[in-house]
Amino acid sequence: MGFAEYFPVIRKLTPAQRKRIEESVTEKKVPKGMVIHDGTTGCTGLLVVRSGLLRAYMLSDEGREITLYRLFERDVCLFSASCMLRSIQFDINIQAEKDTELWVIPAHVWQQLTEESAVLSNYTSELMAGRFTDVMWLIEQIMWKSLDKRVADFLLEEMTVEDSEVLKLTHEAVAAHLGTAREVVTRMLRYFQSEGIVKLSRGTIEILDTAKLEAVLEEK
Repeated sequence: MGFAEYFPVIRKLTPAQRKRIEESVTEKKVPKGMVIHDGTTGCTGLLVVRSGLLRAYMLSDEGREITLYRLFERDVCLFSASCMLRSIQFDINIQAEKDTELWVIPAHVWQQLTEESAVLSNYTSELMAGRFTDVMWLIEQIMWKSLDKRVADFLLEEMTVEDSEVLKLTHEAVAAHLGTAREVVTRMLRYFQSEGIVKLSRGTIEILDTAKLEAVLEEK
């Protein structure tokens, strides 16, 4: 399938506007682990995910990471074009969690078109609102949800993403997603292991009892 299948809003544009996007968009293959965008790279552009998985995260001054949201097939990343969002006062990093194929729409092209197209202006606002909703949900999780529930929730999400009960994850990677210290995650995972919920080995977390893991989320 072509670009328009993954980015259907393009069909609502005039032929001239659609042509400008189609002539400027580029395809890119990104290997797992590569950082596509960070606060020092300027304006990467609007990203449209064709396949794979991207992670948007923030980095503290001490080097601690926290995942804000993830981008799957057909998702669009607006904050990689944050230079056109003048009110944004924080840096977001985008990293490939899997080998990823995507399209890049140059930020200057997108900005020009949003200034003349109400369709794209509204679409940009919807994207921004959706991502801020994701971030607010994350803040609620951090403030009101205990760590055991956050770890359980993350492991269940990973099972769905990977379609496997054997997760190739380090404790450090889990901590980076959740914005906490590796040592804290290790203690929680060891507790889960003592309860027969998971089995830990080097670089791997195997889910032994999904029902018990789900029960952690339901505990009051």
